Amino acid sequence: MRDRFESLKKRDFKSALIHLLENDYKLLGSRKIIELLSEDIEDLHNEYYPHRNRVGYGEIVFRTTKDDGQRQSYGKKTEDYASITVTLPLVTKEDIERRIYYKKGDRNSNYKHRESRDIETMVRLLKSAKDQGGLLSGAELSMLMNRTLGTIGKYLKAYQEKTGEILPLKGYVLDQGSLPTHKGIIISLYENGVSPADIVLKTSHSQDAVDRYIKHYEQVKKLLKKGLDEKAIVSITGRSLNVTKQYIKLYKNFNPQKAKK
Repeated sequence: MRDRFESLKKRDFKSALIHLLENDYKLLGSRKIIELLSEDIEDLHNEYYPHRNRVGYGEIVFRTTKDDGQRQSYGKKTEDYASITVTLPLVTKEDIERRIYYKKGDRNSNYKHRESRDIETMVRLLKSAKDQGGLLSGAELSMLMNRTLGTIGKYLKAYQEKTGEILPLKGYVLDQGSLPTHKGIIISLYENGVSPADIVLKTSHSQDAVDRYIKHYEQVKKLLKKGLDEKAIVSITGRSLNVTKQYIKLYKNFNPQKAKK
């Protein structure tokens, strides 16, 4: 009797996948290896296509860069970064309530209202992705929110100036492109007397990362004060010329009088 029910377990996705690999793709060999491969494919499918009952109202399933400590490097393509599937709260009940009870004002007040609403959405998306181990890029925010990259950049700047908080945008965390790097932001806070512990809170960086940036900056600063040029500093520190130039530029920005000497 039990054998008759055992067959029911063999009609699941994994069993169908094993059958497909063995019969259609003629993948022969260790049955255990094929089973493990099928399990990995099944896990990957579940990650990319989660069950609908796991996705709440107004949420969107999105694939983005994984925040696993990987660093940006020259020539590294988007597909070379590890990725992760996250569920983002694109529309909330509060968003809908505000639309229902929205009172139209003049053109200027309407614009400010929209900007405030957009910034709130942007912050919510970035922090939600970060909490789930992901890093959204400016381009991804642009698509999700239907706003231009320029507008997203303006929102990021406005939020930072108002709150002093650095949002976990991919470009900030990985020090990419023309965005102000986390390195620069951390050193800026440090030079303005903010303690390393408070910098951790403001930048969503780990204590180790903050300490590392400060240590490298202080090392370059000491060598500059001794009169060494960038090539000598590169040789002594073992860091790249590009990174060294960034630290030198930061030092000159915060110490213009000393830099002239």
